[in-house]
Amino acid sequence: MGIKMGRVLILTNSSGGLYDFRNEFVQALAAENEVFISMPDDTKEKELQAEGCRIIRTAINRRGINPLEDLKLYRTYSKMMKELEPDLVVTYTIKPNIYGGFAAGRRKVPYIATITGLGGAFDKTGILLKVIVTMYRMGLKKASCVFFQNQENRDIFQNYGITAKKSRMVMGSGVNLDRHHYEEYPTGKETHFLFVGRVMKERGILEFIEAAKKLHSEQVFFDIMGYCDEDYQDLLDTLEKQGVLHQIGFHTEVHEYLAAASAIVVASFHEGMSNALIEGAATGRPVIASNISGCKEAFEEGRTGFGFTPGKAEELIAAMEKFLSLSTEERARMGRNAREKMEKEFDRKLVTKEYMDEVHHILGNSEL
Repeated sequence: MGIKMGRVLILTNSSGGLYDFRNEFVQALAAENEVFISMPDDTKEKELQAEGCRIIRTAINRRGINPLEDLKLYRTYSKMMKELEPDLVVTYTIKPNIYGGFAAGRRKVPYIATITGLGGAFDKTGILLKVIVTMYRMGLKKASCVFFQNQENRDIFQNYGITAKKSRMVMGSGVNLDRHHYEEYPTGKETHFLFVGRVMKERGILEFIEAAKKLHSEQVFFDIMGYCDEDYQDLLDTLEKQGVLHQIGFHTEVHEYLAAASAIVVASFHEGMSNALIEGAATGRPVIASNISGCKEAFEEGRTGFGFTPGKAEELIAAMEKFLSLSTEERARMGRNAREKMEKEFDRKLVTKEYMDEVHHILGNSEL
């Protein structure tokens, strides 16, 4: 329809993350362009293929720091771009951003990167921090645009001289308000605190466990939804046998579990923008969340939830006790307020438009 078709290569470390949080953008790209996706797994391969995307399976050790593995990944990306000759490369998460960005820059291919969070990378010191900063500078310096999900991450990059040609802010990945539609607040005497996320120290699992040990009762339950990313499985199994908590496990479809919860708990030390938080809020659930960038933008103290300092179990417990003191109607009102905030500020359609505006500008279709 007068649209110049381009060839877009997406580099990601998870098909599930791409599909669950960015599929509207993928669909928008595929409607106008030929789309190739480099990803390490087949979790959402069929769904992405059904949308017209071509899949390239690419092994990635997400958390490894083996230089030989990373050099191999860079060479794989470089070879991929040589063969495909994409008009645009889109990257997500650390290794695709760094090694994909470096490959695209070397081949003079326009590319867009998204900083979905920093983890503990910039908490390092000495030579390790210098290496991280240098790698980011190399990976992003020729980027056409870098998208940030919170201002703190953007400031950290600027302070370390990690710059691109352009940067933009978006409200995380946004939330699909149809998929995570509003649900009436649960009735009954039980309270379910739902921890959503990978089970690891930096996600606040130890503080959640401390809260569960102190506050669990015949009417107060602590549920965990997510896979164990560190060596906590034996501890979780023991606590479950003792009735302290309940493991739901990892699920790709989370809405029914969010709807069954009384409050969503996000206890992370670092976030780009917490998808668990905004999906829970969109469902109409209050949140108990870390007072950090990537969380605090998405909730309002006392109106849609309660905040606490990450790593401080006593503060998490105090926030939960405040929540437990509320009536069912007060909790339900918090949930309605949370949904209203998501509709006004976090609709994924708004985020998708931000990305497509940049794509059209880069590909010469800015008049669309």
